[in-house]
Amino acid sequence: MGKWFKSGSPWIWMTSGAVSVCLIAVLGLLLLIAWRGLSYFWPADIYQWEMKSQQGERYTLIGEVYDKEEVPTERLIAAGHKFESEVGENITRYLVKTGNREFVGLDFRWILATDIISRSKPNDIAVIERSKNGDFYGYPVAIIEDGKRSTSQNIEADFESHIDRAVELNDQALDLQKGVIGSINYELENLRLKSRRYELDNALTDTRKAEIDAARAKLNAEYQVVEKEFFALKTAAGRDAVVIRDMRGEEVTLKLDSILDVTYANRLGVMGKIGHWFIGVGKFVSDDPREANTEGGVFPAIFGTVFMVMLMAVIVTPFGVIAAIYLHEYAKKGPVTKMIRIAVINLAGVPSIVYGVFGLGFFVYMFGGTLDQLFYPEALPAPTFGSPGVIWSALTLAILTLPVVIVSTEEGLSRIPSSVRQGSLALGATKAETLWRIIIPMASPAIMTGLILAVARAAGEVAPLMLVGVVKLAPTLPIDMNFPFVHLERKFMHLGFHIYDVGFQSPNVEAARPLVYATSFLLVSVIVALNLTAIGVRNHLREKYRSLEH
Repeated sequence: MGKWFKSGSPWIWMTSGAVSVCLIAVLGLLLLIAWRGLSYFWPADIYQWEMKSQQGERYTLIGEVYDKEEVPTERLIAAGHKFESEVGENITRYLVKTGNREFVGLDFRWILATDIISRSKPNDIAVIERSKNGDFYGYPVAIIEDGKRSTSQNIEADFESHIDRAVELNDQALDLQKGVIGSINYELENLRLKSRRYELDNALTDTRKAEIDAARAKLNAEYQVVEKEFFALKTAAGRDAVVIRDMRGEEVTLKLDSILDVTYANRLGVMGKIGHWFIGVGKFVSDDPREANTEGGVFPAIFGTVFMVMLMAVIVTPFGVIAAIYLHEYAKKGPVTKMIRIAVINLAGVPSIVYGVFGLGFFVYMFGGTLDQLFYPEALPAPTFGSPGVIWSALTLAILTLPVVIVSTEEGLSRIPSSVRQGSLALGATKAETLWRIIIPMASPAIMTGLILAVARAAGEVAPLMLVGVVKLAPTLPIDMNFPFVHLERKFMHLGFHIYDVGFQSPNVEAARPLVYATSFLLVSVIVALNLTAIGVRNHLREKYRSLEH
């Protein structure tokens, strides 16, 4: 036994066991997040309960079971519940999503198993997804087409066809609003700023004023035409309505322009539910958020996260590599260089919120405010670059991750044998040529390793972004079809901040909880995808320049 301990084998097994436990814990956490998040899109069965209240009144409840738990009977009695007969020590209660928010008030409620008289699962209950006020549960009764109530026998087929028509018209109106109308408004704003710039420079001549007025009149004429087309599409989309009988037994009229989809969840088989699940995941990834981020998708947040991280990578890589090359190849060995290295390493331990405060003060207010005064005086007092934006977020995170890239690159440079440098110089190459053609290619895998670590950290940071650019809801993306196409001054959405907002700032906690898991899993997936891409590039570079090592 003594020899076994002296051989070091116990420590090897202990280390491998610790690594295995950590790996299992990480995989278990990822599986939990994936299960809780992805199961949100699985269509749940819709039940109809016949209930009895504590006052003895009978009522009907329609909804889906979100959760259930066992509650001690003593706690319920202490809360004022009364039971007509003997019950056990624990009573099952269900968390039910009832929807119909504008009529019911709360779209989630707890019900006790002892209050349930009967439960059924009718096949003709419709789950109606709406653009506002959440889902609606009920039985379709009739279609109101152009003000007239339809007497069709196949109400469900008519309902779906009318929804498809309304959704298509709404999509056309939205495309018109984001496309032509948005471009016209953008051009009108540019004309206003151009006129203001001429006024500030005392260069607004009659000729220039006439040119601006003519261009503005032309754009206004185009806007009037497009506006009529837009309102015609919105009017046509809202022409029809559907009559739904809800759980109160009353008939409710819903305008079709607010309805996105209808599903008869109780009729779906396994394959139907799988198809519905894929459609739900696709909508979540590709749609814009709704209802204070508790409904809809997260596409702007995905786009903002990836765009900001790529912009950060473009900024931090050259600065980090140049700094590492100077420290390792040119700087003299001495106390100053040693202090610089210590400072770089210590920068990695600075709290991220401190970087956010620095970015807000230096980049946004000082640097951005100066840019506004020099190049955009016509827009003042409204700031252009003097307010938080994606460029300042990328620069702040570039400074935050700069020590990682510097240290990783220096380690890669230190592993290159000095004989390689001496051989290159002996063959007549200059030091710059040696660096560019030999040293940097050989150190490129280490550079990519630093970039991978930088991307992994930057993609998950939230605290500094809250100060320098990220917002709850961004009306437009940083990239569009308006010149100069890439708008680095705009604010953006981020998956990390979206998780914080939905989880802690949502007005409807129960509805938002599954979205927290779904968005968390999506953020992990985005980070993994970015890292796998960088790892693939690193492996390619390693194979490409492997011959230089020999």
